[in-house]
Amino acid sequence: MRTRVKICGITRRQDAEFSVEMGADALGLVFYPPSPRAVTIAQAQEIISGLPPFISIVALFVDAKPEEVKACLTALPIGVLQFHGDESADYCEQFNHPYMKALRMREGLDLKAEVSRYASAAAILVDSYQPGVPGGTGQVFDWSLITDINMPLVLAGGLDAHNVAQAIEQVQPYAVDVSGGVEQAKGIKDNMKISDFMQEVVNG
Repeated sequence: MRTRVKICGITRRQDAEFSVEMGADALGLVFYPPSPRAVTIAQAQEIISGLPPFISIVALFVDAKPEEVKACLTALPIGVLQFHGDESADYCEQFNHPYMKALRMREGLDLKAEVSRYASAAAILVDSYQPGVPGGTGQVFDWSLITDINMPLVLAGGLDAHNVAQAIEQVQPYAVDVSGGVEQAKGIKDNMKISDFMQEVVNG
């Protein structure tokens, strides 16, 4: 099965267009103000307006107020919500919209137990754990910590063109999620890195 690709932390229209041109399946928009990759609803509208069909727009939140999530759903064609904080399953379900729950892979985490808590999720995203940082650490974690789960798995955490083929071979994820690994600066993507990453996913 083909491995899907989500390119996250898009802040510029040209990066969205190039990512789509290179074959990305999904674009991630960060609605978490402390993040250097954060965008407003108005910026997001400008970034994704008129993009081709069949590209999924993913909106990332970290312990946001429900009204903030609802405002994004009203204003933007969001395909999937991504919750990257300490949100409960009840919180995630209240929007009646497909969602992905991010889990940070620290030692001692019972992945199967955590996944069972979010049985209503469309997918589970596994990311690196760093105290006080909800995501985007750029750090790779020990992929052997991933157990077989009965749900689409999205692999994140320090992926780039140098390790994504190995990651796909070892983990066999439904999708991979990259942000810093295809950037020249935080929030500013690099065309060559995107191209190289996509080539490794396809050929790796």
